[in-house]
Amino acid sequence: MGAPFRSTAKAGWDRGLLNLAGERCAAPRLLRSLGQSVPKLTGWAAVAARLFLHGEVKSTATTFIKAHKRAAKRTALQSLKDRFDYGLNPEKLGAVSAYLCDPKTAHLEFMLVKGQYQAAAGRPAEHGALCYQIRQAFPQGEITPEEANKIGYETAMRWTKGKYQFFVCTHIDKGHIHNHIYYNSTAYDCSRKFRNFLGSTFALRRLSDRVCLEHDLSVILNPKLHSKGKFLHYGQWLGAARKPPFKEQVRTAIDGALAQQPGDLAAFLSLMEKAGVEVLHGRGGVISFRLPGQDRATRWRSSTLGSGYGPEDVQAVIDGRAPARPAFQGGAGAAPRQRINLVIDIQQRIAQGKGPGYEHWAKLYNLKQMAAALQYLQENGLTDYDALAEKTETAVDRAHSLAGELRAVEDQLAQTSALMGAVVDYAKTRPVFDGYKAARYSKKYLAAHEEELDTYRAAKASINEFLGGAKLPRMEKLKQQRRELAEQKKALYTAYRQAQRDMRELVTVKGNVDHLLGVTGGRDDKEQAR
Repeated sequence: MGAPFRSTAKAGWDRGLLNLAGERCAAPRLLRSLGQSVPKLTGWAAVAARLFLHGEVKSTATTFIKAHKRAAKRTALQSLKDRFDYGLNPEKLGAVSAYLCDPKTAHLEFMLVKGQYQAAAGRPAEHGALCYQIRQAFPQGEITPEEANKIGYETAMRWTKGKYQFFVCTHIDKGHIHNHIYYNSTAYDCSRKFRNFLGSTFALRRLSDRVCLEHDLSVILNPKLHSKGKFLHYGQWLGAARKPPFKEQVRTAIDGALAQQPGDLAAFLSLMEKAGVEVLHGRGGVISFRLPGQDRATRWRSSTLGSGYGPEDVQAVIDGRAPARPAFQGGAGAAPRQRINLVIDIQQRIAQGKGPGYEHWAKLYNLKQMAAALQYLQENGLTDYDALAEKTETAVDRAHSLAGELRAVEDQLAQTSALMGAVVDYAKTRPVFDGYKAARYSKKYLAAHEEELDTYRAAKASINEFLGGAKLPRMEKLKQQRRELAEQKKALYTAYRQAQRDMRELVTVKGNVDHLLGVTGGRDDKEQAR
């Protein structure tokens, strides 16, 4: 993480932390002692104080996810019961909670939902994972079993979005308190099955960290990419002998090829071959991809590879009509970042007539956004306010600069295309004008060719306007210029989209921090329209 705050940091930071906790600084010396003793704070402000005033956050909840399948020589029901009996062992259990099921009969209720899914979808529900288990551990002495169970329940609810049955078992038999969260692999409404995805461990860790920050718990800033024993971190597992599925490898190769900005479809396929993917051309123009060691080729279509990876999607990226996805870099890069929103000025809304219910919701909403902002600052090492302000200003300037360049290139491209159209019209109607001239500007000839002559005059006027009296370039040169401008526009558009996302994220995080500090910069606090 970045360097901690120095004594030159603004005293408003400490005052903002106290204000957020609902407390006021009783002694001015506290405002002058940044980096020393931190007052007793509540909520996420205590975590923020440890991070920004001391530059450290200790280790906290670790997470792990595992899929449970049917055991050998056991039925699906017996396999689930064996797993759940371990979690519900009374000698280990400190607290238990459940959602849409009873922990004592969870194995029967899970199988009942699976039977309904099989009857509705016609697909065997016992194939693949029967359930998933999340393990969530906490440092010794930091939390009670009841609090740990509450955090586990909230983590499971936000992970499953309330669509899957689950129950949380909090164990106290070890030197530390830990949760075992079991959730059904089949949705409660029998509409789908949960599919573990690439980078799920990282996504789960991010969610668990956010929940812990919201409950004033610490987080692991730099988790190691390995663990002891049989089970490995997903990033290390991916780099071992066992590789991800072939379809995922093909999608990764497509992202990598598009990141190199191919000029056309042939160049894209050439980049795929250079990446080690065999390109097969079938009858009817059908294209398939095959990787080394793959028996059956993967058909190139969105229904096979997923939305955004079909021929039409790739062609849209090549033409500049859609942004290219960044090339895949490994486990952590697969999980999308949750959007951070600006906090709400609760007092202003109450003055406008909002009631106690809205106030309660807004407090929880602000807590989540502050936790998300804190997590962003930790991950990017922005523990110095001046560094955050400088990076935000740089991101804003870059986004505006790219927007100006993109508009200039679009104007040039539109002008070149219009000039080419005028040249084509001029070439088509020039013989008509020559005939009109040879007829000594006959009225009869004019009446017969009035439309062509109007097109000729308009084309000639456009050419003079575009060139300003300069020599008309050859059509091949105009085509080459248009191709170069189109490539430049595509590259600028991709860079602008990324710069725009970075700018919005940094501006939002800084706005939340300024709200915390009471810094307005001469402007009223703005809040995002919901």
